[in-house]
Amino acid sequence: MKIYTKTGDRGDTGLFGGGRVPKDHVRVEAYGEVDELNSTLGLVILHLQAAGQAPIADALGQVQADLFTIGANLATPAPEDGGRENPYIPGLDPARVTALEEWIDAADAELEPLTSFILPGGSPAASVLHLARTVCRRAERRVVSLAHQATVHEAVVIYLNRLSDLLFTLARLANQRAGVDDVPWVPNPRG
Repeated sequence: MKIYTKTGDRGDTGLFGGGRVPKDHVRVEAYGEVDELNSTLGLVILHLQAAGQAPIADALGQVQADLFTIGANLATPAPEDGGRENPYIPGLDPARVTALEEWIDAADAELEPLTSFILPGGSPAASVLHLARTVCRRAERRVVSLAHQATVHEAVVIYLNRLSDLLFTLARLANQRAGVDDVPWVPNPRG
């Protein structure tokens, strides 16, 4: 099977469940951002493994699987939006949101309370976790834009919102475990 099909050479793409849309369609933007987030998590996992944080890296592998499920669902218009159901694409289990919340709570229990805004950065692992957090927020915004025009399962938006919180918390945890202080934001004085 060839990787190229030439079917998108005129600037459109096929969706799961049928139909074609322009490659800059809000639906394609939404699942494209989720795909970019998934790829960014691949980089995060690499940095976490290098930092000796294999358990967190392994758990983020499940998040990558969740994001693949989300992307497949976003690429499949609901029947009420003119699409066809695809029995091979699982829905996102709402229990996955609960799992993220439990992970946030467990990580937060290891951390000192947050007393100020912090600048993204610190250790290499924390830096890429902050990058993933910002990519996650962008993906969330694109999915919300799609939800204004088409059916998007509520669990998808909630999951992305919670995931960005998790990535922030894990960035702080990565810094702590590396012995690197978070850098507080000190606003410039008004002139």
